[in-house]
Amino acid sequence: MPYLQTVPPERAAGEVKALYDKDLAAQGYVANYTRAFSGRPDVLQGWQALKDAITSGMDPRLYELATVAAATAIRSSYCSLVHGHILAAGYYPAEKVVSIAANEAAEALNAADAAVVRFAQKVALEAEKITQQDVDELRGLGFSDADVFNVIAAAAARCFFSKVLDATGTQPDGVLREMSDQLRSALTVGREIASPQ
Repeated sequence: MPYLQTVPPERAAGEVKALYDKDLAAQGYVANYTRAFSGRPDVLQGWQALKDAITSGMDPRLYELATVAAATAIRSSYCSLVHGHILAAGYYPAEKVVSIAANEAAEALNAADAAVVRFAQKVALEAEKITQQDVDELRGLGFSDADVFNVIAAAAARCFFSKVLDATGTQPDGVLREMSDQLRSALTVGREIASPQ
Protein backbone atom coordinates (compact mmCIF):
# COMPACT_ATOMS: atom_id res chain seq x y z
CA MET A 1 0.00 0.00 0.00
CA PRO A 2 1.66 3.27 -1.08
CA TYR A 3 1.88 6.15 1.39
CA LEU A 4 0.67 8.71 -1.16
CA GLN A 5 -2.58 8.66 -3.07
CA THR A 6 -2.30 7.34 -6.60
CA VAL A 7 -4.71 7.56 -9.50
CA PRO A 8 -6.79 4.37 -9.80
CA PRO A 9 -6.93 2.96 -13.33
CA GLU A 10 -10.66 3.57 -13.64
CA ARG A 11 -10.13 7.32 -13.01
CA ALA A 12 -7.03 7.78 -15.13
CA ALA A 13 -7.09 10.43 -17.86
CA GLY A 14 -4.65 12.21 -20.14
CA GLU A 15 -0.96 11.41 -19.63
CA VAL A 16 -1.70 9.06 -16.74
CA LYS A 17 -4.16 7.04 -18.78
CA ALA A 18 -1.61 6.82 -21.60
CA LEU A 19 1.01 5.45 -19.18
CA TYR A 20 -1.48 2.99 -17.68
CA ASP A 21 -2.62 1.86 -21.13
CA LYS A 22 1.00 1.26 -22.14
CA ASP A 23 1.47 -1.02 -19.10
CA LEU A 24 -1.77 -2.86 -19.80
CA ALA A 25 -0.80 -3.45 -23.42
CA ALA A 26 2.69 -4.66 -22.51
CA GLN A 27 2.01 -6.81 -19.46
CA GLY A 28 -1.72 -6.98 -18.74
CA TYR A 29 -1.61 -4.91 -15.53
CA VAL A 30 -0.62 -1.45 -14.34
CA ALA A 31 2.72 -1.66 -12.55
CA ASN A 32 2.91 -0.30 -9.03
CA TYR A 33 5.82 1.92 -10.05
CA THR A 34 3.66 3.53 -12.76
CA ARG A 35 0.95 4.20 -10.20
CA ALA A 36 3.55 5.72 -7.87
CA PHE A 37 4.27 8.42 -10.45
CA SER A 38 0.61 9.06 -11.31
CA GLY A 39 0.69 12.42 -9.54
CA ARG A 40 3.68 13.46 -11.68
CA PRO A 41 3.56 11.55 -14.97
CA ASP A 42 6.02 14.05 -16.44
CA VAL A 43 8.65 12.86 -13.96
CA LEU A 44 8.12 9.23 -14.98
CA GLN A 45 8.45 10.23 -18.61
CA GLY A 46 11.64 12.10 -17.72
CA TRP A 47 12.96 8.98 -15.96
CA GLN A 48 12.17 6.84 -18.98
CA ALA A 49 13.96 9.29 -21.26
CA LEU A 50 17.02 9.25 -18.98
CA LYS A 51 17.02 5.44 -18.80
CA ASP A 52 16.69 5.19 -22.57
CA ALA A 53 19.57 7.63 -23.04
CA ILE A 54 21.79 5.58 -20.72
CA THR A 55 20.91 2.22 -22.21
CA SER A 56 21.12 3.38 -25.84
CA GLY A 57 24.90 3.49 -25.67
CA MET A 58 25.48 0.66 -23.22
CA ASP A 59 25.87 -3.09 -23.42
CA PRO A 60 22.53 -4.46 -22.09
CA ARG A 61 24.19 -7.08 -19.89
CA LEU A 62 26.44 -4.45 -18.32
CA TYR A 63 23.40 -2.25 -17.67
CA GLU A 64 21.53 -5.04 -15.91
CA LEU A 65 24.60 -6.05 -13.92
CA ALA A 66 25.24 -2.49 -12.70
CA THR A 67 21.54 -2.01 -11.99
CA VAL A 68 21.21 -5.14 -9.85
CA ALA A 69 24.43 -4.31 -8.01
CA ALA A 70 23.16 -0.81 -7.18
CA ALA A 71 19.61 -1.93 -6.36
CA THR A 72 20.70 -4.68 -3.97
CA ALA A 73 23.22 -2.33 -2.34
CA ILE A 74 20.49 0.21 -1.51
CA ARG A 75 18.02 -2.53 -0.58
CA SER A 76 15.49 -1.88 -3.31
CA SER A 77 13.43 -5.04 -3.63
CA TYR A 78 11.41 -3.74 -6.57
CA CYS A 79 14.41 -2.99 -8.77
CA SER A 80 16.41 -5.98 -7.53
CA LEU A 81 13.59 -8.35 -8.36
CA VAL A 82 12.79 -6.94 -11.80
CA HIS A 83 16.36 -6.58 -12.99
CA GLY A 84 17.59 -9.71 -11.23
CA HIS A 85 14.95 -11.63 -13.14
CA ILE A 86 16.23 -10.10 -16.39
CA LEU A 87 19.80 -11.09 -15.48
CA ALA A 88 18.75 -14.65 -14.69
CA ALA A 89 16.58 -14.96 -17.79
CA GLY A 90 19.16 -13.74 -20.26
CA TYR A 91 22.69 -13.50 -18.94
CA TYR A 92 23.59 -15.63 -15.90
CA PRO A 93 22.42 -18.80 -14.21
CA ALA A 94 20.07 -18.05 -11.31
CA GLU A 95 22.65 -19.10 -8.73
CA LYS A 96 25.05 -16.40 -9.96
CA VAL A 97 22.34 -13.75 -9.61
CA VAL A 98 21.70 -15.04 -6.09
CA SER A 99 25.42 -14.62 -5.38
CA ILE A 100 25.33 -11.01 -6.59
CA ALA A 101 22.41 -10.29 -4.25
CA ALA A 102 24.29 -11.98 -1.39
CA ASN A 103 27.35 -9.78 -2.03
CA GLU A 104 29.36 -12.81 -3.14
CA ALA A 105 30.05 -11.67 -6.69
CA ALA A 106 33.81 -12.11 -6.32
CA GLU A 107 33.35 -15.87 -5.93
CA ALA A 108 30.61 -16.28 -8.54
CA LEU A 109 31.65 -14.03 -11.43
CA ASN A 110 34.72 -13.50 -13.54
CA ALA A 111 37.11 -10.73 -12.49
CA ALA A 112 35.67 -8.11 -14.85
CA ASP A 113 32.03 -8.66 -13.89
CA ALA A 114 32.88 -8.81 -10.17
CA ALA A 115 34.72 -5.49 -10.51
CA VAL A 116 31.66 -3.92 -12.17
CA VAL A 117 29.49 -5.12 -9.29
CA ARG A 118 31.87 -3.65 -6.69
CA PHE A 119 32.15 -0.39 -8.58
CA ALA A 120 28.37 0.03 -9.06
CA GLN A 121 27.79 -0.74 -5.37
CA LYS A 122 30.36 1.89 -4.41
CA VAL A 123 28.71 4.44 -6.69
CA ALA A 124 25.35 3.71 -5.04
CA LEU A 125 26.57 3.71 -1.44
CA GLU A 126 29.58 6.03 -1.27
CA ALA A 127 30.28 7.73 -4.58
CA GLU A 128 32.37 10.34 -2.79
CA LYS A 129 34.93 7.61 -2.11
CA ILE A 130 35.42 6.59 -5.76
CA THR A 131 39.11 6.98 -6.58
CA GLN A 132 41.31 6.93 -9.66
CA GLN A 133 42.34 3.44 -8.57
CA ASP A 134 38.73 2.26 -8.81
CA VAL A 135 38.49 3.55 -12.37
CA ASP A 136 41.91 2.19 -13.30
CA GLU A 137 40.91 -1.27 -12.08
CA LEU A 138 38.06 -1.31 -14.59
CA ARG A 139 40.33 0.02 -17.34
CA GLY A 140 42.82 -2.73 -16.57
CA LEU A 141 40.07 -5.29 -17.05
CA GLY A 142 39.29 -4.02 -20.54
CA PHE A 143 36.62 -1.40 -19.91
CA SER A 144 36.76 1.88 -21.82
CA ASP A 145 36.12 5.24 -20.20
CA ALA A 146 32.72 5.19 -21.92
CA ASP A 147 31.98 1.84 -20.26
CA VAL A 148 32.97 3.21 -16.86
CA PHE A 149 30.78 6.28 -17.34
CA ASN A 150 27.87 4.05 -18.37
CA VAL A 151 28.21 1.99 -15.18
CA ILE A 152 28.30 5.20 -13.12
CA ALA A 153 25.22 6.56 -14.90
CA ALA A 154 23.29 3.30 -14.56
CA ALA A 155 24.05 2.96 -10.84
CA ALA A 156 23.40 6.62 -10.04
CA ALA A 157 20.16 6.72 -12.01
CA ARG A 158 18.98 3.56 -10.26
CA CYS A 159 19.39 5.32 -6.93
CA PHE A 160 16.93 8.01 -8.02
CA PHE A 161 14.28 5.59 -9.23
CA SER A 162 14.62 3.10 -6.38
CA LYS A 163 14.59 5.78 -3.70
CA VAL A 164 11.41 7.32 -5.12
CA LEU A 165 9.69 3.94 -5.02
CA ASP A 166 10.83 3.09 -1.50
CA ALA A 167 10.10 6.54 -0.06
CA THR A 168 6.55 6.43 -1.44
CA GLY A 169 5.97 2.97 0.03
CA THR A 170 5.64 1.36 -3.39
CA GLN A 171 5.77 -2.42 -3.16
CA PRO A 172 7.05 -4.70 -5.91
CA ASP A 173 4.26 -5.99 -8.13
CA GLY A 174 2.45 -9.09 -6.91
CA VAL A 175 3.29 -10.90 -10.15
CA LEU A 176 6.91 -11.05 -8.98
CA ARG A 177 5.81 -13.73 -6.49
CA GLU A 178 5.80 -16.07 -9.48
CA MET A 179 9.62 -16.09 -9.64
CA SER A 180 11.47 -19.13 -8.42
CA ASP A 181 11.72 -19.29 -4.63
CA GLN A 182 15.51 -19.08 -4.79
CA LEU A 183 15.57 -15.87 -6.82
CA ARG A 184 12.61 -14.25 -5.11
CA SER A 185 14.07 -14.81 -1.67
CA ALA A 186 17.54 -13.57 -2.61
CA LEU A 187 16.32 -10.47 -4.43
CA THR A 188 13.76 -9.37 -1.83
CA VAL A 189 16.28 -7.17 -0.07
CA GLY A 190 13.91 -4.51 1.27
CA ARG A 191 10.14 -4.07 0.94
CA GLU A 192 8.07 -7.19 0.61
CA ILE A 193 6.29 -8.02 -2.62
CA ALA A 194 2.67 -6.84 -2.81
CA SER A 195 -0.12 -9.37 -2.42
CA PRO A 196 -1.33 -10.85 -5.70
CA GLN A 197 -4.11 -8.82 -7.28
